[in-house]
Parts: sequence; C-alpha cells; structure tokens
Amino acid sequence: MKRLLDIALSGLLLVPVAPVVLLLALLIRLETPGNPFFSQTRVGRKGQHFTIWKLRSMHAGTPDLGTHEVAPEATTGTGHFIRRFKLDELPQLLNILMGDMSLVGPRPCLPGQSDVIAERDNAGVFTVRPGITGLAQIRGIDMSRPRELALADREYIDRQSLALDIEICLKTIAGVLARR
Repeated sequence: MKRLLDIALSGLLLVPVAPVVLLLALLIRLETPGNPFFSQTRVGRKGQHFTIWKLRSMHAGTPDLGTHEVAPEATTGTGHFIRRFKLDELPQLLNILMGDMSLVGPRPCLPGQSDVIAERDNAGVFTVRPGITGLAQIRGIDMSRPRELALADREYIDRQSLALDIEICLKTIAGVLARR
C-alpha cells in the first residue's frame, strides 16, 4: 500500500514541480558552471547502493561528504536558497518512482558514513526504503549523531503507518515554511 501511495503522490507532484525544477536548474547554471543536477551514491534498502538525484547547491568539485562535513562557503548563493526551502530534494521524486526511495523513511546516508551504517545496521533500519523526509529530520537529528539517528529511524519503522507518514509530511512542510 505504501509503495502504491508513493508512486501515485510522486507522479502527481512531478507535474507541478517540473517547471519549478527547470527554473531552479536554470538559476543554478546561470550562477555557476557545471551540471545543475547532482547525483550521488547513497545506501538504501537492504544496504544496496543507489544513485540519488538533487539540484546542485554547492560549487562543482566540492568533496563528496555529508552536508555537516562540508565548509559553509562551498554552498552557492542559489544553493543557500534552495537548501533553506528543501527545493534541492525535488528531483528525488524520480528516485521514488524508480523504487529507490519513499516519500517518508530514514534519510539515505553515504557509503562512507560507516558509523551511521553500523548503527542503522544494528537497529535494522535497512529493512525499509529511505525517504525524502523522516522522523529524525522533523526532530532535527542529522547524520552527525549516528546513534540518535538510528534510534529515531527504528522508532519510525516500529510505528510506521499512514497517519504517521502524513504527520511527518505536514511537520516537514511546516518546518520549511517556518524558515521563511
């Protein structure tokens, strides 16, 4: 049921989001050279690697590290804007359609984040598809706190329901709008 809802919602959202993504891609390209889209290997369900898609918010050539590990000056002017409102995540609707991700679930980590992977593996987090947003994100827990992250992700898996997914989506939207 969750997969069907993910397909339906991401398919519906892609229609109004596509022009916004194209406009943002143009702005990124006008500001800095290079591809406005960014792909990166992430760890997904069953520990399998997949390619995540985002709008590029950092200068081309920035090291392939977690966001909390990259210097703030690596982010472009447009990048600050699109990250503030989480617009860099919009291309991940394609990841949902491809079956790599869900709208709600644990945020996928980088293959090099061994502490996060170990904690999540111990907590059984890799049994579900990663999401664009999740319980840890609305609680402000990021990859720099692997144990807390894995516990919040496990709590999401244990409590997973349509009602919880709707609550997380609404709190994510409210959090983004509160950043205005």
